[in-house]
Amino acid sequence: MTDVVVRDGSTVCVRQADQRDIPVLVKFLQSLSPQSLYYRFHGIPALTEPDVRVLVGADRGPATTLVAESGGRIVAFAGYYPSQDALHRAEVAFAVADAVQGHGIGTRLLEQLAKIARDAGITTFDAYVLTANRQMLDVFRRSGFSETVRLEGGLCHVVLSLALTDQFVEQAAARSQIAATASMRAFFAPQVVAVVGANRTRGKIGSEILNNLLAAGFMGTVVPVHPTAREVAGLTAYPRVTEIPFAIDLAMIVVPADQVLAAVDDCINKRVRAICVISAGFSECDAAGRAREAVLLDKVRRAGCRLIGPNCMGLLNTDPAVRLNATFSPVYPPRGSVAMSTQSGALGLAILDYARRLDIGISSFVSVGNKADVSGNDLIQYWAEDPDTKVILLYVESFGNPKKFAEIARRVGRTKPIVAVKAGRSRAGSRAAASHTGALATNDVVVDALFKQAGVIRTERLEEMFDVAVLLSHQPIPRGARVAILTNAGGPGILAADACEANGLELPPLSDTTRSELRSFLPAAASVNNPVDMLASAPPDHYRRALASLLRDESVDSIITIFIPPLVTDPTAVAAAIAAAVVGTHGKPVLGVFMRSGGAPAALAPIPSYAFPESAAQALARVTAYGQWRLKPIAPAPTLDRFDADEIRRIVQWVLKRGPGWASPAESQALLTAAGIATAEARVVTGLEEAVRAASQLGFPVALKALGPALVHKTERKAVTLNIGDESGVGTAYADFATRFGPDMTAVLVQQMVPQGVEMIVGAFHDPVFGPVIACGTGGVLVDVLADTAFRLHPLSVPDPGEMIEGLRGARLLRGHRGSPPADEPALRDVLLRVSELLGVAPEIQELDLNPVIVVSTGARVADVRVRIEAPRPSTSGRRVEY
Repeated sequence: MTDVVVRDGSTVCVRQADQRDIPVLVKFLQSLSPQSLYYRFHGIPALTEPDVRVLVGADRGPATTLVAESGGRIVAFAGYYPSQDALHRAEVAFAVADAVQGHGIGTRLLEQLAKIARDAGITTFDAYVLTANRQMLDVFRRSGFSETVRLEGGLCHVVLSLALTDQFVEQAAARSQIAATASMRAFFAPQVVAVVGANRTRGKIGSEILNNLLAAGFMGTVVPVHPTAREVAGLTAYPRVTEIPFAIDLAMIVVPADQVLAAVDDCINKRVRAICVISAGFSECDAAGRAREAVLLDKVRRAGCRLIGPNCMGLLNTDPAVRLNATFSPVYPPRGSVAMSTQSGALGLAILDYARRLDIGISSFVSVGNKADVSGNDLIQYWAEDPDTKVILLYVESFGNPKKFAEIARRVGRTKPIVAVKAGRSRAGSRAAASHTGALATNDVVVDALFKQAGVIRTERLEEMFDVAVLLSHQPIPRGARVAILTNAGGPGILAADACEANGLELPPLSDTTRSELRSFLPAAASVNNPVDMLASAPPDHYRRALASLLRDESVDSIITIFIPPLVTDPTAVAAAIAAAVVGTHGKPVLGVFMRSGGAPAALAPIPSYAFPESAAQALARVTAYGQWRLKPIAPAPTLDRFDADEIRRIVQWVLKRGPGWASPAESQALLTAAGIATAEARVVTGLEEAVRAASQLGFPVALKALGPALVHKTERKAVTLNIGDESGVGTAYADFATRFGPDMTAVLVQQMVPQGVEMIVGAFHDPVFGPVIACGTGGVLVDVLADTAFRLHPLSVPDPGEMIEGLRGARLLRGHRGSPPADEPALRDVLLRVSELLGVAPEIQELDLNPVIVVSTGARVADVRVRIEAPRPSTSGRRVEY
């Protein structure tokens, strides 16, 4: 079952059809207009139950059929029917209720069917459409799939290739954005808001939300709902939402948890599109609360509406045309260009207060609470289209659909920066794992990889988030990492320089022209290098002229201006001088540091100000890194030769058939060979004579490795003997293994010795929330000690392997360390891309450990491999919505 948001913002439930649906489907198809029936069935006069049995595949060969439900009714039916004559092809057809045609339901069903078909090995859909059926032809044309159309006997024969092209990805993303934006509109721009649970007693949450709506000057209509009162806060009250005589856009529900479901039913019966449940007592509490939340979600999804919460503090929109404060916060923030979502309601109260004290303008704010339905994925897409929002802030405690988050954030971040604080960084959440790769990864490491790939600016603390936000909302994004520092005191200038370099920024030498200009008016004792120290006596005009010179310098991308107030200089005059130098110029960010108890004077606006140079440098470094990410071209998907997907699927199915778990050495090696990854040739043997024969065939020197379920980490058990040069050595090593390991040893691996090179590790594991995660690091027996590993989420793009390697301390070993020749770094990057492709073809791979991968000057070869294969597990992140 999949919940899909369609073009008008409503949701439909898409699920597989089965024989139990046949009576309902008969009624659905018979309810279609004559034209819709004609378009779908090309003139069949009437449909009976036997006809529908054929359509759902009950009395015909294999078929895959889906129904879409809204409000408990089937509103669409679609299916594909594999061709009897052509392998990998299927005929596809649709029927959509007349009342919802044009809402995008047919397109979403096509996407779902295509996904199922690709997994089943079908590459092409055929559709036969009447030439007059322009709406259905438009569905195919706008799908993004590669399409050809031929006229055949009065019909359009549409041929769709199901390959995921760039055009399809782009079109699907555009549909997602349109649907998400439409589904959020009733929350952020309602005409009528009902407060269910409003009362006359101030201090209660329901009355505070009602009061805040009125105090903010909400531009629409506010309606209190109270079981007995006929008037609340001077407004006419109604006992139930269904008794309100006009339409409701947004319902705020503030009643005890055991009354929420009844209140939601009332809203659904009133056809309310947006519901926000403030009430607590759901999944954050206990099993009963989780069950109650599951019922709540099922109700809103089946009704086709959207839900914020439960267990949240509400939302607000400062747009003067709306002025919505549907929260119980006593703070209504100043209007601005920063939008924010938080999972913590209590933290949300503090955030709004902090934003007001810092004078950070808010465009809109949402407390999502338990995220039963609406999450950051919905909000980011809405804010992407919101002209009032320039910067998006997220306080995140958990992810529901991280893969979708990455796709959305990567797309939106190209135009609007996303800044996030992720709570729960400690190792307490790390997983136990049998492989090196799984043991090296914590949840926080995976989150960091997600943010890096998606271009999200990650901050360690909420304070730092606001430091970054105020910079992004008031200054341009720097074009590079070169920073000039202007100060009236040497010490803070040095601190700023140290902080810049520690955070990856550069302090370039200033141009001769700039130094000459500075020397022309600064005292002889002043320093005109970078940092520029104008001395404590620097008047406001020196700040103005020096800053103007630095802004003209082509070797400077950003400027940090520091002021410590001496007795003789007016801080307000300095602030005004700095602001005057910046107005209307250059496109370079300027940051102020006013080191005084009162902070920066208001005259500095809109230049962001920081209390200390380290804070300014750190914020600038975050924004600079984001700017560099945004300048990178969109990375293409890799194209690999010598990659046999069919053979990989055959091996995986064989392992699953004989029993899931760790693949045998031969199976593991076969998987890598099919993926085009070079391995050291090896044989598995169960006796001494067989071992000697295998060693002779492979050619000396060889390595012997004891195998068995209890011999997972072989180095610790001394279950590896290397550089065996003759048959006698094989016998000695084999006998030693048999003596020490006894029944723990079930076989022995005889393997070619790999030439000496740089030992790296490449691996992957399947995270229950984030899906496949790929690792690359410094490998060998010290992999756990060195902990020098980079992670990325699957799939990798072409630049990802290079960026992973660049982030390793061990990258120096690959580039010729202490006289050794440079290793073949491109070969290691190729291994990573092939592992990524392998995981895409074989999602059953739960853990993969290539350790070591020996990288030499002419290639990379895997010396040891372990693969665990199991049937894919269901997601642990709950019921998801798709766009």
